[in-house]
Amino acid sequence: MERLRVGDGTSGMEDNKIIGHVMFSKAEITLDDGTVFPSWTFGPISIHPDYKRKGYGLKLLQYAIEKAKEMGIGLLQMEGNIEFYKHAGFDLASKMKIHYHAEPRDSEVPYFLAQELIPGYWGNREGTYCPPKGYFVADENPEAFEAYEATFPKKEKAFQEGQLPQFCQSCGMPLTRIEDCGTNADGSTNFDYCQYCYKDGKFLQECTMDEMIEHCAQFVDEVNKQMPKPMTKEEYKQMMRGFYPMLKRWRK
Repeated sequence: MERLRVGDGTSGMEDNKIIGHVMFSKAEITLDDGTVFPSWTFGPISIHPDYKRKGYGLKLLQYAIEKAKEMGIGLLQMEGNIEFYKHAGFDLASKMKIHYHAEPRDSEVPYFLAQELIPGYWGNREGTYCPPKGYFVADENPEAFEAYEATFPKKEKAFQEGQLPQFCQSCGMPLTRIEDCGTNADGSTNFDYCQYCYKDGKFLQECTMDEMIEHCAQFVDEVNKQMPKPMTKEEYKQMMRGFYPMLKRWRK
């Protein structure tokens, strides 16, 4: 964990106050010949609300990247907004022939980014990246995770201005507002599923993953309004067949 402290001679604020956080995790890329190539990922970057929109996020990221280089980390990849992360040297991972596990290999995935920290570290290899298994520990060991969470003060989950969208863990719909979310049996907000998939603690439709893909494919024209390159209905379904198995409802 890296900490960004106020009081660097330009902020004029009291020193030793933690206002940001970013955490790196080990990751792997499966090369086309079947071997595993070591890599790293990170996220999320968090900045205290009082200090947002003041450049601290980029400053923290640049500092953390320099620390990563000092540690001998040669390659980073992550999921995020290219418009922000390009300022720290990131570009589309597809340009480096690093494919995202949940997208077709020939896709130029706009949110999957990479950066070679040590020149020549990646070389001319080609492979497929999958997020660290630890990212899914809450789903794989829910009781143990809830017991661990209970050791911390209770936290209220909420959407913050400027954050990247979460996705419905049933249909993949972006969740950017409370109104987008479903509800639990007690009427509280469910942040995993959208209002069209989940209400009062129950799924609104009993279906298989393939049936959900067929249902969502009819809205491909709406999806294309947010995509840099329009997809056909079949291309969209193919993309979903790679993406859906990572969603909570369909994960095995």
